[in-house]
Amino acid sequence: MHLRVVALLISVAIATPSVAVAEYPEKPITLLTGYGPGSVGDQIARGLAEAAKKHLRQPIVVVNRPGASGTLAIAEALRATADGYTLGLGTIGNLTVQPSRMDLPYGGPDTYVPVAKLVTYPNVLMVRTGAPWTTMQELLDHMRAHPGEVSIGVPGIATVAHLNLEELKLLAKVQFKVVYFEGPQHVPAALLGQVDAAVAGPGPIIPHVNAGKAVALGVFDARRLPLARDVPTFKELGFDVTLRSIQAIIAPRGTPGPVVKALDEAFRKAVTEPSFVSLAEKTQGTIDYKGPEAFADELRGSFENNRNLIRTLGLSKK
Repeated sequence: MHLRVVALLISVAIATPSVAVAEYPEKPITLLTGYGPGSVGDQIARGLAEAAKKHLRQPIVVVNRPGASGTLAIAEALRATADGYTLGLGTIGNLTVQPSRMDLPYGGPDTYVPVAKLVTYPNVLMVRTGAPWTTMQELLDHMRAHPGEVSIGVPGIATVAHLNLEELKLLAKVQFKVVYFEGPQHVPAALLGQVDAAVAGPGPIIPHVNAGKAVALGVFDARRLPLARDVPTFKELGFDVTLRSIQAIIAPRGTPGPVVKALDEAFRKAVTEPSFVSLAEKTQGTIDYKGPEAFADELRGSFENNRNLIRTLGLSKK
């Protein structure tokens, strides 16, 4: 009898993880995004929530928490109970740059659980239609002739867009004013002439280009955008500035492995859904899925590289 009881207990212990996976999720999952409605982060979060409906037993509820270059949402997500019911939508900026330049309740990728990398995006520099410059070379020449005169908007300090510009300053040996905005408001500001130019992902910019309201002058990537093949990359122009942003999912440290696995399996399928593939194309992103281990490895390398970059630029913690 004793041996039977022991065998029963062992079988229950072995079966428990699979039961936990089968039952998760038992209630809606909250996904916090650090950017406002209509932003690429907001679109990707909501697109993922829609695409994941077929692959999770409960819905994903997207909550916008804009502020502090996206770190407010990440910090809130990582303060939550580590049970898989609160997740954060992270970017290269708020995951691998901001922790090195401000005091945050999180640091590198070992302070949280990387769940899934979804999409990558290069940034684009644009001006409004009717601006004095129609090519990037014209703008660079103007900057050299009039140092500090041109103003360029970015969505916050030490965001990927800001780092792109600071690298361009160093390599092109030009001076201009960087103007910080909250979320995607710098693109409308450029269209209205409140700043001379703006740097953002393709999603907020290319529709204005197609509508004839804006002109894309350059892409911060090693390859041209598929839907804007006439726009040169900065690498083609002689400046190797190719840091791109991502949209990815993270969870609080201590989130159970079976839960992370269940999320990975669901999201891996969700990004292949036609609705999500269409969204990635619409926002000019590239689906670049990586699961927990591969994503964690990539984040560690990116965290170290970007920490060194912001030190070089003088943007690190004082």
